[in-house]
Amino acid sequence: MQVFLINLDRRTDRLAAMTSQLAAFGIAATRIAAVDADKVSDEWLQQAFTARGPLGVIPKGDRCCSLSHRRAWARFVTGGAPYAAVLEDDVVLDASHSRLLKQHDWIPDGADLVKLEHFGPEHQRVLVGEELSIGHRLALAPILSRHTGAAAYVVSRSAAIRLLRMRRWSVPVDHLLFNPNVSPVAEELKPYQMLPAVARQGEGASDIRPWRLADRRLGLKLARREIVRAYYECRLLPKQIAAVLRGEAHLARVAGTIAPPLDFVPARTGTA
Repeated sequence: MQVFLINLDRRTDRLAAMTSQLAAFGIAATRIAAVDADKVSDEWLQQAFTARGPLGVIPKGDRCCSLSHRRAWARFVTGGAPYAAVLEDDVVLDASHSRLLKQHDWIPDGADLVKLEHFGPEHQRVLVGEELSIGHRLALAPILSRHTGAAAYVVSRSAAIRLLRMRRWSVPVDHLLFNPNVSPVAEELKPYQMLPAVARQGEGASDIRPWRLADRRLGLKLARREIVRAYYECRLLPKQIAAVLRGEAHLARVAGTIAPPLDFVPARTGTA
């Protein structure tokens, strides 16, 4: 299993914290220099994204984050490993399950994308299919509803190649991978969720949050975007309800108890 760590050049604090955390697991990650929204032009980004999509115009920070993940996939497929773990530099990993980042024998055939993290409130429930035990009180289940966040996941070589063939994106990377409501690619790849999650994004402020806030000013554009978003979020609702009624799906609590290495010191919060 290869491990890739996405990190902004200016966030040396996060790089140090993640390197320390992974070293405690006996893991050396390959650093991927993240695309910095402060250093690239909108014109350059427009080459890879549609003008708008199911969630409206994608904020600049999210577009840069998405292309940073694309860099990780491109680096992955140049090697020989069948699977890679992709991590963002503010994720906290469960020390008791570090083997998941070292081996891939726990991944069932046909599972090309596995979300390791929990994103959202602690009480959140996600619609999933039948759970498959992988031992150590862990299970995998197909994701059937939105569960965004892309701070920790495992991707197969074939899935990475499929993703790299996309010329233009219409949604951010976490929705692309883990929101079948708005992403045909997510429907195609059929991602799995780790239950309970073994990773959690840090509590600090996100480097891309200011770009999101700048794009959420009240007005007609925002109202129109929210109406379109609501349509897409409900698009699969009849199919999802039918799966529940047939006993093929259920709402699962994703949040787990994340126990980082004892000597782990998280990076400072805020942006550099």
